[in-house]
Amino acid sequence: MILPIFIASLLFASSSFAAVQDFCVGDLNGPEGPAGYSCKKAAKVTVDDFVFSGLGAGGNTSNIIKAAVTPAFSAQFPGVNGLGISMARLDLAAGGVIPMHTHPGASEVLVVVQGSICAGFISSANAVYFKSLKKGDIMVFPQGLLHFQINAGGSPALAFVSFSSPVPGLQILDYALFGNNLPTELIAQTTFLDPATIKKLKGVLGGSG
Repeated sequence: MILPIFIASLLFASSSFAAVQDFCVGDLNGPEGPAGYSCKKAAKVTVDDFVFSGLGAGGNTSNIIKAAVTPAFSAQFPGVNGLGISMARLDLAAGGVIPMHTHPGASEVLVVVQGSICAGFISSANAVYFKSLKKGDIMVFPQGLLHFQINAGGSPALAFVSFSSPVPGLQILDYALFGNNLPTELIAQTTFLDPATIKKLKGVLGGSG
């Protein structure tokens, strides 16, 4: 008697977490909250809400990091709103780098399509995991951990990444430290860098203070 009740309770618990609707195409005319966008009215949903063509063209890598990220998050691709998935395109020119950064809201899977990319992450125990990846290689980056990607070859590299959230979030360590008005004295005290180096980095990344 106990086993049937236990199985029934599991089925009930599973069904309680099932989606109560097929999808929730984001209404980009409304505000984006912690759970994403509110749902567009079903009568206004079209097939184009479930198709995104923005990853077919390379991004502009003429910048300080010689790299470009083209997102297909809920703000660009409303069909992924509420589904727990999203994608992006990563273009790295020769010498390009995606600096150390985190995605607070998602884990990431990267697949190399062209070229060679050195990628890695640092665990919360400060263990380092990195490797040079070639075409066809896949690497996973656990949610919230610092990670990076560097073009490891002399020609452009291309990768596509998927995330376990339509809004993975992003914080780039260099810009968090040197791209704002956090006082130089505080940065020096918390990073052990000398003030001259900090001010130089602030000048490069647009910070002040």
